[in-house]
Amino acid sequence: MTAPRDKLLPRFKTIIDYDRCIGCGKCGESCSYGCIFFDKEQKKPFVKKQENCVACQRCVIFCPKEAIEIHNYPVSYPPHALWSPYHVRSIIEQARSGSVLISGTGNDRPYPVIFDYLVWDACQVTNPSIDALREPVETRTWLGRKPKHLSIKEVDGKFEIDDFPPNVMLSTPLIIGHMSLGSLSYNAITSMYKAVKEVGTLMGTGEGGLHKDHYIYKDRLIGEVASGRFGVSPEYLDIAALEIKIGQGAKPGHGGQLPGEKVTELISETRGIPVGTDALSPNPQHDIYSIEDLKTLIAALHEATEYRIPVGVKIAAVNNVAAIASGIVRADADFITIDGFRGGTGAAPRILRDNAGIPIELAIASVDQHLRDEKLRHKITLIAGGGIRSPSDMIKIIALGADIAMVGTAPLIALGCKVCQQCTTGKCSWGIATGNPELGKRIDIEWGARRVANMLRAWTAELEEVLGTMGIDAVESFVGNRDRLRYLGPNPHEAEILGVKHAGERITRGGE
Repeated sequence: MTAPRDKLLPRFKTIIDYDRCIGCGKCGESCSYGCIFFDKEQKKPFVKKQENCVACQRCVIFCPKEAIEIHNYPVSYPPHALWSPYHVRSIIEQARSGSVLISGTGNDRPYPVIFDYLVWDACQVTNPSIDALREPVETRTWLGRKPKHLSIKEVDGKFEIDDFPPNVMLSTPLIIGHMSLGSLSYNAITSMYKAVKEVGTLMGTGEGGLHKDHYIYKDRLIGEVASGRFGVSPEYLDIAALEIKIGQGAKPGHGGQLPGEKVTELISETRGIPVGTDALSPNPQHDIYSIEDLKTLIAALHEATEYRIPVGVKIAAVNNVAAIASGIVRADADFITIDGFRGGTGAAPRILRDNAGIPIELAIASVDQHLRDEKLRHKITLIAGGGIRSPSDMIKIIALGADIAMVGTAPLIALGCKVCQQCTTGKCSWGIATGNPELGKRIDIEWGARRVANMLRAWTAELEEVLGTMGIDAVESFVGNRDRLRYLGPNPHEAEILGVKHAGERITRGGE
């Protein structure tokens, strides 16, 4: 008996309209996954391996005659309410490989998105709105620990704030999260670094250290001290801020690995490891097994940087996140980053990506309220990320308690990413999630920086518009202002955790 072919059915079907095709070959040049092959002798493209199509859409976009279409593959799985195609395909893939399934980008399971259940209140008669086009609406914010009281002293006839903790000014409450060189191409990383410097906000370096070419952006970068400690050096510590990575939303409780074949000369000189060596990040931070250990590491980094820059801690959104955040504040961190379960990554075990952690909306509301109850909220800057897709999501997460919103996938989409979830292959046709220098050249750095900067500015402009409609003239007055939100979802208990009234719920006087 002949064994069945050891492969999955294709997910997509690529169709070429030969009546429109002019044989330019751009589709073959664009396809980095081996789906489309261009025959130079016949001057004609062919679909060589249909199962390789990931719907990255580069061939479609670069075809000058719009002669290519991509559809869902016409073969369907038998309908079954329990055994969905997701589960069937996963079992087939594991029966073939015998290994953990790895995937890129964020959680793609159809969990409810709480952002979509929230709307905000606007001004009408009793409180005037602000015209953001003609009146100032302040979007600046500060990253760092805040004192309870200000001490003013006079120096040479001028008044100055005395002994103020280190803070970094941001033009907008929006930053780009940690993404390392190696997980992304040199051109993609450089584009985003240029964009945040131009706009006046921040980006995380990821745990891969900082390449020598990128130190010109150091005053707009947050360095990461992760479990692998890659690239951490005295020079690396001279940066805008430092962040101790304990966890991330896409894979809480898990470390990472950059395979040896991806550790090129470029990555080697950045991470400080030999070419071809596996770059392993252990699941735990071996310096940290208690809040006391964390306090010691925070103190060591403060001392190593001569108390010049903020030092923060990044954790995944998990069920006891509020208590953990309280401990981090008491350990003298200057800021906390909380990453929700929809957070993206280049590679994560699919079982963790799809099932671990909790939504950022619930996590940040819980942390904000818990720190308020413990009289600690004023001390810390809260950053929230993990599934923030739009300016409206950014606005809602700030109202739920975040000082700053963090995005990762959104700027990659601005660079061309189509969220095809093939980051782990290194074959990204858009030159983003790849270590292949030839593919990486597909991003023009100036073009990429302009695209990302445009996105950051557009989101900030929409924040100004919305704050104006609420009659709020500064974003810092909006942080944790859950009274401006209303809940439209199916679960009243969810609204209680968020601390948000249901739409239509009357505001009573005297707290009755």
